[in-house]
Amino acid sequence: MGKELIDLDEQALAKASAYFDTTTNDGTVNAALRDVAERQRRLEAFDRLRELTAGSEFDYLLDKRNYRR
Repeated sequence: MGKELIDLDEQALAKASAYFDTTTNDGTVNAALRDVAERQRRLEAFDRLRELTAGSEFDYLLDKRNYRR
């Protein structure tokens, strides 16, 4: 893991620390970075799902005979 010297917004850091329930600045920043990356991954997956539904990929599910036996 690399080390960087950065200026942090102390108020934002305190709010993020409370949100993530972290006790160190390192823990808070790392939790926030992981959270942002995970949110981006979920947004991309949601966009892909929206593309699939727009293309009628799931229309066969409208007929219950296709998935209930």
